[in-house]
Formats: sequence, structure tokens, C-alpha cells
Amino acid sequence: MTGLLPRVIAIATVVLTACGGGDGAGASVSTTPAGVTAPSDRTWTKVYPGGGCECADGSKFAFWERRADPTKVLFFLDGGGVCFDAENCAFTGLNHPGKEADYDWSIWGEDPAREAGIFNLGRRDNPFRDYSFIYVPSCTGDAHLGDVTRKYSARLTVEHKGFVNGTAALRYLARNYQRAARVVVAGKSVGSIAAPVYGGLAADLLPHAHVTVFGAQSGHIPNDPALNAKFFGERWGAYANMPDWTVNRALTARDWGPTRFWIQAGLHDPDIVLARFDYAYDREAAKSAASLGLDPSQLLSVIDANEATIEKAGVTLHSYTAPGHGHGIFEWPRFYELEVNGEKLVDWVRKLIEGKPVDDVHCQKCRVG
Repeated sequence: MTGLLPRVIAIATVVLTACGGGDGAGASVSTTPAGVTAPSDRTWTKVYPGGGCECADGSKFAFWERRADPTKVLFFLDGGGVCFDAENCAFTGLNHPGKEADYDWSIWGEDPAREAGIFNLGRRDNPFRDYSFIYVPSCTGDAHLGDVTRKYSARLTVEHKGFVNGTAALRYLARNYQRAARVVVAGKSVGSIAAPVYGGLAADLLPHAHVTVFGAQSGHIPNDPALNAKFFGERWGAYANMPDWTVNRALTARDWGPTRFWIQAGLHDPDIVLARFDYAYDREAAKSAASLGLDPSQLLSVIDANEATIEKAGVTLHSYTAPGHGHGIFEWPRFYELEVNGEKLVDWVRKLIEGKPVDDVHCQKCRVG
């Protein structure tokens, strides 16, 4: 975790039975335990859904809630990597000091209260300072989109249940924030892949809310039908979770991929505001590209081509492209410091979520060093 902040945190536990289908309306909610204060500006509540919600290793899944203004809600889909074979899906490294896991396969170590960036709720210049938060960790290796149990070897069975977990959190939002007038669905790295899908679902559940989708650090993923079919279709079962939108009916698993997610959400509900952020040569994106046999030096070209494809389909995608090979923006102080072409990212985001006009921001000299 990053950006440790000195703050007093009270953790309440909420138990639901919303996973695995339905709207969660019949979910039972525990009372706040003795000695634990009700949620406030400085309080995060850990919410444990029941039913079929779980992490990759079968451990319990939870999301976090911070209650503030009930009319403004940030639904945050965290990053955490993906996996797709017996080697990189193994349950290793995550809770061992000095070792690094290929992906987050449990919620071990998660705590949004310890993050900086948009989670520093003491900053007056934080555009989300008065927002209520629903923070959804990634612990299933499927970009928040899977719903399948996959046996990768005799000793490794992975629960790719990201869509089960994520939609349970989304139903919780819709049920508990019925007066929400403004909903921002933000996604970090693999969370950014799923963000437009969840944005469309949020608009369906809360038709009177103004929905903005802001995804960071997935613009580099190529529009490759074979990869779509392999990962979102075969490995993770995500194609079976495709929303029952009229605009989706002719799609196959080969179509159901990251670029298409933005297009379908925009065509399904043209009132959704769609936006993305990317570093031109994100170092983690470069590693991912290399692992797939792609050329990391072409990252910016792919980012720009994907945006052109989305807009050619008739969907407006606002974008902020920063120079360099950085990685991470939501959880870092750099969220407030980054400036490209005279436009600070924090100011651009504030205008975006307030429904004000924004121009695309694109680095001129995109390589650094």
C-alpha cells in the first residue's frame, strides 16, 4: 500500500447475502458493533457479501464503504493484475514479505484508508472530498469481469468471480444511495478495463443519476479478437456476463474486449460521460505488452488508435495522456501535481465530474529521458 496517512479509522463490519444474483433487496445488514462509530468523513466500513462472493483462492471477499454526501458516490474498481495459466495464477507471493505476486488473489493487505491521492480526504483540493465511496478490490485475476471456477492444474483451482463480487457491490450502492444524483465509476489498471461496463450497469440501476466513467491505465491494450476470446471468453467466462443491452446482441466473445467495452457503454447510454487517463509509456503496460509478444515501444500508438476506434463508432471519449513511463495516479500525490500543456489533472477531473466541458489533453513530447 502507498501514502500512509495519519488518521483515525473506525471499521464496522456489514454482512450481506447479495452475491450470486438478484438485486440484493433482501440482504440483511448487521448493526454497528459496540464501540464502533457510525461511518463519517474519517471512517471506512468493511462490507462482507455472502453467497457466491469470493476471491481467487476461495477466501472471503469484501469491499469498503465510506459514507459522506449520499447524492454523490464514487464507485472505485481497484487494480491488482490478471492471471490466465497455472504459473501466473498460483497463490504465491502476496502475503510474503520481499516477494511479489503476479496478481492479487485475496484481499490481504487492502485498506483504502491508508492510500493517498483521491483517498486523502483531508485535502481541500480533492474533487472527491465530499463523495461517498464504494471501494472494490481486485482479488480474482479476471479484471472484475469473471464468473467461472477454473481448474488450471491438479493442485490449482481458481475462482474467477470478479463480476459476482463487483456487481454485489454495485447493487449495494444502488440500494443504499437511491438519491444519488452523481455517480463516478473509476477504474485503476485492470479496474479500468471493466469501468465502462460497470458504468453502463450503474446507469441502468440509477437512471436519474449523472454517470461518469473515468478509467486509468488500460488504453494500451490492443483490440485483438483472439485475445478477447481467450481471456474474456474462455479463461474467465466474462462473455457470459455481457449485459443484456440491445446494442450487445450481435457481439461474439471475439468482440467482447476492452475497446469494445467503451463503445458499447457509450452506445447503450449516450448520456454517460466517458474518459480515460494514460501515461504514454506506462512501465507496467510495457511489461504486459512484452509478455504477450507485443512491441512496448508502440504503446502510445495503440492508445491513440484505440481512442480513434471508439470515437469512430460514434462515442465521445475524453482523454488525458501524460508523458513518460509512470504507473499509478489515483492513489498518489501526483494526482494533484501532474500538469500537461498547462492543464492540471486534478482540475481536469473536477470539471469532468461536474459536467463541465473539457478538452482532450495529450503530451507533445511524450517520451521522458
